[in-house]
Amino acid sequence: MIGRDEELRTLREGLSEAAAGHGDVLLVHGTAGVGKSALLRTVGAEAVESGFRVLRTSGVETEQWLPFAALQLLLQPVARGVENLPAPHRLALSGALGVTETEPEIFRVGLAVLELLADVAERQPVLLLLDDLQWIDSSSRDVLRFVTRRARDFAILAVCAARIDSSASYTPRVNRDLRLGPLGPKASADLLDAGAPGLPALLREHILERAAGNPLALVELPKAVQSTTAQMDGLPLTQRLEDAFAARSDSASRECRAFLLALAAEPTVPLNRLLEVSTHLSGVAVSVDGVQEAVDAGLVALVGRTPEFRHPLMRSAIYARASVAERLATHRALAAVMGDTPDRQLAHQAAAAIGPDEALAVRLERFADMSQAQGKVAVAVPALRQAAELVHDAQRRTGLLVRAAELSSGINDRVQTRMLLDRTDMSVLGPVERARLLVVHDNAAFEPDEPHRRIHDMVTAAGGAFDAGGADVVENLLWRAAARCFCQDGDPQVRAQTVAELDRWNPDPNAPHVLVVRAYAEPFRHGADVLLRLDGLEPDREDGRILHFLGDGAMAMGDVSRGARYLGLAAAAWRSQGMLGLLARSLAAGWPRVFLGQLDRVREESAEGLALAEDTGEWIVWLALKAAAGLVAALRGEAEEAVRSIRELRAHSLFAGMPFVTVVAQQVDGLLALFDGHTTEAYDIFARAFDPADAGYHSVSRWLLAPDLVDAAVAAGTVEHARELLAELPRLAGRLPSEMMVVAHAYTDAVLAPDDTAEERYAAALTALPVSWTLSRARLHLHHGRWLRRQRRNVDARNPLRTARDEFDRIGARPWAELAREQLRATGESSGRRQAHTSEQLSAQEMQVAELAAQGLSNREIGQRLFISHRTVGAHLYRIYPRLGITSRGKLAAALAALAALPEQRAEGTLSEGPG
Repeated sequence: MIGRDEELRTLREGLSEAAAGHGDVLLVHGTAGVGKSALLRTVGAEAVESGFRVLRTSGVETEQWLPFAALQLLLQPVARGVENLPAPHRLALSGALGVTETEPEIFRVGLAVLELLADVAERQPVLLLLDDLQWIDSSSRDVLRFVTRRARDFAILAVCAARIDSSASYTPRVNRDLRLGPLGPKASADLLDAGAPGLPALLREHILERAAGNPLALVELPKAVQSTTAQMDGLPLTQRLEDAFAARSDSASRECRAFLLALAAEPTVPLNRLLEVSTHLSGVAVSVDGVQEAVDAGLVALVGRTPEFRHPLMRSAIYARASVAERLATHRALAAVMGDTPDRQLAHQAAAAIGPDEALAVRLERFADMSQAQGKVAVAVPALRQAAELVHDAQRRTGLLVRAAELSSGINDRVQTRMLLDRTDMSVLGPVERARLLVVHDNAAFEPDEPHRRIHDMVTAAGGAFDAGGADVVENLLWRAAARCFCQDGDPQVRAQTVAELDRWNPDPNAPHVLVVRAYAEPFRHGADVLLRLDGLEPDREDGRILHFLGDGAMAMGDVSRGARYLGLAAAAWRSQGMLGLLARSLAAGWPRVFLGQLDRVREESAEGLALAEDTGEWIVWLALKAAAGLVAALRGEAEEAVRSIRELRAHSLFAGMPFVTVVAQQVDGLLALFDGHTTEAYDIFARAFDPADAGYHSVSRWLLAPDLVDAAVAAGTVEHARELLAELPRLAGRLPSEMMVVAHAYTDAVLAPDDTAEERYAAALTALPVSWTLSRARLHLHHGRWLRRQRRNVDARNPLRTARDEFDRIGARPWAELAREQLRATGESSGRRQAHTSEQLSAQEMQVAELAAQGLSNREIGQRLFISHRTVGAHLYRIYPRLGITSRGKLAAALAALAALPEQRAEGTLSEGPG
């Protein structure tokens, strides 16, 4: 390698760290020919010498539609290890490698690959070389993203190469980013002289100028030009290189040219079939001599028995050089020998078509239907795309493209979805296709701009599709419109329009989707009725979709206990099915558990959900989870972590258009100011959340902040202003008697009560507050005790203050626990030393592992539940034991129970009562 010393140093550091058991992911990116593949080959050779197991794969343009194509190539050398995996992992990988009839769930495959590679890494460090990442199929890409995110604890280094501008374009998460630029003047001259010594000075200067530091050009251009470079003038560098490669094939024999064209049209066909196709094309028998000729020309390399072009530009150059007739004949010949792979056979038959072919389009559509029925969605998408290219009718073509885009968006392939949408003819969309298209757009991009117009368009399209008989899409689209009414806080007009369209369909009033649409869109109009109907429902505990619908709708209204119950069941269903994107959604929707005092659970689920949301590209879900993480950190007294989470939240491009999370960010800001004693600032922050003109306003979720508002009002002396902001609360609480509204009304009524009625208001509020809202109850006890102190009733104040202190300690809400202690000391009672809360000693994932291990689950069972390797579970337990002062798994349950039962070490007895 010439001129890449710094990059090699970085890669060698990665190898050293991986050998020591610290995994990493590096991305090498730059333009075609800049030396990415050469760098990967070099580090691969050095890794072999250092004792690494090196596994390689690369993306191929013609394979980017084939599910798990790149993954199969990567795992071939270690495929025997699949038999040693537990049955669930073995079954998932067998499906991915084509052994089973149905396509496995992506993330079950991801966990199986992680376990397989972890087994290999246990014996020797592993280097994964992933070239041409931009062409890797979406299934392999998702699996590799899942695996590399979890490889940090293993001796696994992944080095990826791609033609992209920055790591931001790389869907798998990378830790280090190497951008390859052109070689400098000296390195360029050294490379040219090494490969083509003795060039005439004028020609040498001309090549250096035209190559512009591109290593591939410096190597290849001298082979194409002997005495002049006139034919290269005026062409882009990539075109010059392609012309140079194509020119080298011109002098090859007819047999060799036929072989090269067959390889260019289908790079994955076995060698014997390539020779069969080449023989058919050339009219004479093509043997391995034709292959050797291509190797000798420097165009092809043999990897084992598999021929590969030395560079992707060589493949595109050979294919472009062929005539149209030659290409069509090649695709027909390939289709003839690929009867055992019907998807590839159909693809080549489609490529061989010279115009519309309705019969072939029908076959492709039927193949897509069959693939979809078997769960092979990633196979169905390219079949529909090719079918669309073969039909004459513009409306039918657009319908096929929209259907393909809908399936593509369902597997989170946003790049492919966008490409399919770009090919649609919007002018011929029928009402059902228009509705489908809006569903696809809702999956592909949740635009924060003009939310009310978008909701209006979705509702209108749903109505049109309903009238046209598209029942399978209208419920989905109207539910999405209603969800936007909540997430983006739709105005009263689009909220009313959404429910009016639903009513026009005369639906079953007890149907889950009907209840959820009404809960989302007009909770203050329909909330009381929805709550009554929810009381009468008994949903299937295994139906994750219905449970999530109901839980999400309940949470949107503030019916937190019911919502948490439904969402917990939904999460369990998604977890058992390996549906990680849906699992992330259910975990995110459960964030109001903080008001039930479940800070540990929300902390754990937020951490898990954030990783899953990044795995699956669920960025709206990511916003909710990041907001929840910030809120929990603030409530736990972890100010720096709270500030960091909210800063990351606000930096996201979707944040500004999502009031359902901006209101939480505002709440965190206000709580941090309140805990720091900046009472006026805190009150101003909370008050803005009740101002319809403020970015942090949400017409429904603001009522979760009502207790915070009055806490700050009492501290800042702005009680009268707070009463004005809360003037409509009694009326709205009457219309929507959810837990959120009951708590907001009862809590604020007690805290803002004048002294002459405060005693009875506190008693009434504590009776009204739901028993499950432990955090709000503890806060009300704290306020009651402080009010009693202000009345100089110190002895009476001790009981509610003790209750508050103990509950805050149990929950882990340190700022309020410390405030309760201060108040107790002011009454003359010592509060003793607070024992560290269990969750302060362990990370979120360590807490999950410890709790599951205490329940008796094995490491493998825990790994399957949390979608991490069983070896990662073992590493966590190794760190957990000494922190809890134990030495074995059998003592976990007792250690966790003891910590939960003893939130503090109290000094026995009390000090003198003091005055009052």
